[in-house]
Amino acid sequence: MRRTLPILILAVLVFVAAQVVVAQESMTKLAPAAFGTLTRPPAVFAHDKHNEKAQIAECVVCHHGGADGKQDKSASTEGTPCADCHKVKPEGKNTGLQRAYHKQCIDCHRTKGKGPLACGQCHVR
Repeated sequence: MRRTLPILILAVLVFVAAQVVVAQESMTKLAPAAFGTLTRPPAVFAHDKHNEKAQIAECVVCHHGGADGKQDKSASTEGTPCADCHKVKPEGKNTGLQRAYHKQCIDCHRTKGKGPLACGQCHVR
């Protein structure tokens, strides 16, 4: 019985860690709970499929670090949800969550000349 408990705890920890990894891979929508009730449907976003199609190999391209409203593309925040740094109501010089999503996605789409630009193309009703 004494050996069973540590093995059980270890198995649970491995299972939880695997779920975190799979969650990013199977992500199909950007729908942070931070927004509360949404006025539009969550943005459709198949994380891995998008990055493969867009040929994005480095996580820091989207998951940037930074402070005082300045992006730092040399500091990756991979694995950290956007809402952890970008609050719904911006604080100081930091970008608000909705604007951060829109700037990150739309600015890249404009620069590359590919991808959706209109609201309904991401927020599909």
